[in-house]
Amino acid sequence: MALRPKASVVPFVVHGTGTGVAQHLVVPGSPHAFRTDAYPAFGGADAHPSPLLYLLGALTSCNQVTAQLVAKDLGITLGRMAFEVQGDLDTVVMVNGEDGNANFERVVVTAAVQAEASPEQFEALRRETERRCPVTQMFIRSGLDFSSGWTQMPLTADA
Repeated sequence: MALRPKASVVPFVVHGTGTGVAQHLVVPGSPHAFRTDAYPAFGGADAHPSPLLYLLGALTSCNQVTAQLVAKDLGITLGRMAFEVQGDLDTVVMVNGEDGNANFERVVVTAAVQAEASPEQFEALRRETERRCPVTQMFIRSGLDFSSGWTQMPLTADA
């Protein structure tokens, strides 16, 4: 008997093809497509963002999506959000084939979030967003040094 996935499980599928280090990726059944390349030091032409930059971008984007869901649950109004992520990667495993961990050593998320919330509500927003965000959890559970700092900004009319 085949196992059926839970109704809440949503499959995410990406198909990639390429030559060298460049790749064209498509989401089957949708108009979404994107390209990746690598820095010249990794054999690429730097014609498109590297997979590592997409990975860090996924972290910022997933935090923003998750924060909107959490804010709704907490009754918080959000405005503009700005994220910056820095990932420190020692390339000796990836490039030189040395023994070790090919993962980022450290990832730091900095966020400025316009929110109408008490300090306690804002901290709950940050904490719950990190707990519920699948990409954040992948980073945290990978064992790297993960930290984040969220700053609450006043909600403005143009948000």
